Amino acid sequence: MSLKPFNIGRDCRVVLVYNGSRIDLPTVTGFDAAQRTHQLESNPLNDMPLFYDVPGGWGGQFSFQRDGSGADDLFAAIESGFWSAGTVILGSIYQYVTECDGSLSTYEFIGASLKLSDAGRYQSETLVTQTITFTARARNRIS
Repeated sequence: MSLKPFNIGRDCRVVLVYNGSRIDLPTVTGFDAAQRTHQLESNPLNDMPLFYDVPGGWGGQFSFQRDGSGADDLFAAIESGFWSAGTVILGSIYQYVTECDGSLSTYEFIGASLKLSDAGRYQSETLVTQTITFTARARNRIS
């Protein structure tokens, strides 16, 4: 096995787990995530300012080709659960990254709140792409 000099987009897989069920989104075409922080600052009279970034969760989005009704069914269930019982259940997002040395790193975004920010555009001879935006309580390394 030869080593790769850097990661490319194909080195990442994403799996969504919501309410204990795996949601299959076979053709994920993009994934973005960023740490959220709250910045604190101190302005001492006798020194330069100090800044502290306190972890405040994660946010991001992923896009995928519509290969089935998985995402549409998920968000219909989320809405139905809210309007019938007033409940909102959080999910988890798993990111699998194949590292340059061939090893696999797994990250779990826990307590993820999901939004179907783009349900897709249906047009002749064009792939339908959907986008899910998320915020999560934390990102943990699993392996």
